[in-house]
Amino acid sequence: MAEAILSVLYQTHPDIQLLVVDDASTDNSAAVIQALVRLHPQINFLQRPENGGNCKSFNQALLRAEGEYIIDLAADDVLLPDRVSKGVAALTRAGDAYGVNFTDADWMAEDGTFLYRHSARFPHETIPQGDIYQDLIGRFFICSPSMMIKRSVLDALGGYDETLAYEDFDFWIRSSRIFEYCYTPEVLVKKRIVKNSMSHKQFTLRSPQLKSTFRVCQKILDLNESKAEQKALGGRILYEIKICLRLLHFSLALDYVKLYFKNVSLRYGTPPGATM
Repeated sequence: MAEAILSVLYQTHPDIQLLVVDDASTDNSAAVIQALVRLHPQINFLQRPENGGNCKSFNQALLRAEGEYIIDLAADDVLLPDRVSKGVAALTRAGDAYGVNFTDADWMAEDGTFLYRHSARFPHETIPQGDIYQDLIGRFFICSPSMMIKRSVLDALGGYDETLAYEDFDFWIRSSRIFEYCYTPEVLVKKRIVKNSMSHKQFTLRSPQLKSTFRVCQKILDLNESKAEQKALGGRILYEIKICLRLLHFSLALDYVKLYFKNVSLRYGTPPGATM
C-alpha cells in the first residue's frame, strides 16, 4: 500500500490530488496510511466505518475529487513517474471524443518480482483504439489500473454501479458506448497479483463476481445497436456459460442460456415469445 501511495506522490505531473480510501479494513492498512499522512499531509484520507465494497468506496472518493482526470489505483499497484503527465498529453492530443487512456503494464508477484509484460499477451498491434465497444464485449485486453479517465466520463455514467461486486467490465462497456479510447504502447503501470484479492477470486467457486458479470451482459443486450454487436455478445455469453459450469454455478449458467436465446431472437428478428 505504501508503494502505491508514494508512486502517486512522486508523479512528474505538477498538480496531483491524492485521495486514499480505507474501506473498513481489518488489517493494519489504516495505521500505514495514517503514518504516511503525517509525513505527507497533502494526502486526503477517507476512512469508511463499514465495508461497502470497491465501487461504493470509489464513488465516495469521486465526490471529493477536483481534477479533470481520474485514476482508480488499487492498494497493491504502482504508477510509474510519468503515468499522469503522459496520460494527460495523450488525451489532449486525441480530442474531445476520447474519454479514456490506457497503457501497457508490467505484472508482478506479491513480492514485486517481475512476472510478464501485458503486451506479451496482448501485442500492441492487436490493441484497438477509438470506438472499441464491440471489441470489449468480445475480450478483455485492458489492464485495469493502466486506465486514466476523464472526469466528464464518470460524471456522465454516474460513477461506478454500486450494486456490482467489481467495476472494470461494467465501466468499459458503459463508457465505450459513449466515449472513445486511446492506447499508449508504453509501460506506465505495474500490476501486482495478490492472493485473496478481488481479481484473484474471480474464478473461484460461486464467486460473487459471476453474478455481476451476468448483469453486465444484460446491460450489453440493452446497449447493443448492431447485429455485429449482438454476435459478439453471443460469443461472450457462451464463454461465460463455460465458466459457470466449471465453477459449478448451474443456476447462473441457466440464466445465461435464457439470455443467449433472448439475444438470438433480437439478432435474427424472432418475434417475442416464439418457440426456439
